[in-house]
Amino acid sequence: MEEQFVGVDVAKDRLDVKVLPAGQVLVFKRDGEGMAALVEHLRGLEVQVVGVEASGGFEKVVVAALAAAGVPVVVLNPAQVRAFAQALGQRAKTDPIDADVIARFVQAVKPVVRPLADDAAQLLSDLVTRRRQIVQMISAEKQREQRTSQPRLQRSIARLVTALQKELSDLDGQIDDQIKSSPIWLEKEALLTSVPGVGKTIARTLLAEMPELGSLGRRQVAALAGLCPFTRRSGKWRGKSFIAGGRAPVRSMLFVAALVAARFNPALRAFRQRLIANGKEKMVAIIAVARKLLTILNAILRDQTPWQPA
Repeated sequence: MEEQFVGVDVAKDRLDVKVLPAGQVLVFKRDGEGMAALVEHLRGLEVQVVGVEASGGFEKVVVAALAAAGVPVVVLNPAQVRAFAQALGQRAKTDPIDADVIARFVQAVKPVVRPLADDAAQLLSDLVTRRRQIVQMISAEKQREQRTSQPRLQRSIARLVTALQKELSDLDGQIDDQIKSSPIWLEKEALLTSVPGVGKTIARTLLAEMPELGSLGRRQVAALAGLCPFTRRSGKWRGKSFIAGGRAPVRSMLFVAALVAARFNPALRAFRQRLIANGKEKMVAIIAVARKLLTILNAILRDQTPWQPA
């Protein structure tokens, strides 16, 4: 039987499915019965890969059900799928059309199927994500406090900030317990925090958001974090390089870590100063420090060797 590529568009209450090259168009309910029917149907096909577009969390239960049944499934970046649709000249956007575009995308790209995170890893990722959301809310409230002179509003903001800080402290405790529950995570955290400029928050973000760290090459991890510069060049014209894509939370955290490391890590401080002396802009130098820091952390986990000042 010919290999089939499947696209699944996930909505709140339904699943639109397209199978290529067979051309099947299917619709299932997004509930236990519907997902069981989808799995049963796919088992009768020679499925190469099932593509599911990330859709604000609705896709998680679908992906888990397919993976548990042994169906090869990947979660796709919506921006990549939309860019692919535009390249095809597909401007219309409906659920069946989206399922067709997803199927055509996985058929053309053939994305690598990677094992999904287990329950413990998924919980750590969710806790770290929630912590980041709380920190953002605290920052937003403090900015609002600076913009108002009304005592009532200031008291309201202060009460909310106090409640959010209490929630942040509770989340830190839960993350700490989750890390301590795994000797492997404890060992990795110790290795990562051995690098000057890398604290527990940065280490735990990397453990949660980039579990591949230590198993990939330096160019791969840089691309995964969105720290690989894109060159813009055409004929004799040369534009500025820029970074984009990748895992934004990891990139943001590494940028903060680079600012600290450029001050307190002798090797990275010297690296930044050398770049600036060679004419690089300060922002470009910091991004380069972030990329070099990620490369160092990747090597440390790969070799299971803590930071060596030399």
